[in-house]
Amino acid sequence: MTLNQSFSEYGDILVVDDEASVVEVVALYLKREGFTVRVARDGRSALDAIRDQLPALVVLDLMLPEIDGLEIVRRLRDDAGSDVPVIMLTARRQETDRIYGLELGADDYVTKPFSPAELVSRVKAVLRRTRGSNGTDKGERPLQFNDLSIDPKTRIVTVRGESIDLTATEFNLLWFMVSHPRQVFKRDQLLENVWGFSEYVDPSTVTVHIRRLREKIEIDPSDPEHLLTVWGVGYKFDPG
Repeated sequence: MTLNQSFSEYGDILVVDDEASVVEVVALYLKREGFTVRVARDGRSALDAIRDQLPALVVLDLMLPEIDGLEIVRRLRDDAGSDVPVIMLTARRQETDRIYGLELGADDYVTKPFSPAELVSRVKAVLRRTRGSNGTDKGERPLQFNDLSIDPKTRIVTVRGESIDLTATEFNLLWFMVSHPRQVFKRDQLLENVWGFSEYVDPSTVTVHIRRLREKIEIDPSDPEHLLTVWGVGYKFDPG
């Protein structure tokens, strides 16, 4: 099986941007790698396309007519409960929006102006890790730590007897940390091991995902018991 054939089996990529030149270039580079591509030029069309057929991944500009990209991420995560991966396209001046997008559940971002080849590399990396090639598909058994259980095969996480919804990236980050209890990881180490790269990525991406996980698994996210900050170093998972 060729590389292009393997990526074509992931499903289609939805590219959402109101700039025709951006859509054309991104679609061209993705198609060269064997991806099937759909496009949308505004937020409403993007939501319609997602409802018609859930894509394998969404490349999403934040500044869109009709409905902006942040609202699309919110609806995907909150209303639809979907864990379809989202890579945001942002301008450098949109740092606040970028952080907010990550807090809503976006998986990654690329800052405009960007290299189309870099974006394609990000798409491949996100698909690999969200489709089980980050180490969660190699026969590992479920892990249980007091009030937390995590099953790598079913990708079900249970906290205090209740199943919780995680995005694919949140699950992969949690699985990596619980698989290395009490080991301290720097943010760039987590980017490398979970995201698949650390270059050109703001380490705050990790910070935001850790905060989202705390909100979902900790009794008191402001005083966590499991996902702990080691000041000046990084983060660790304490099984308790």
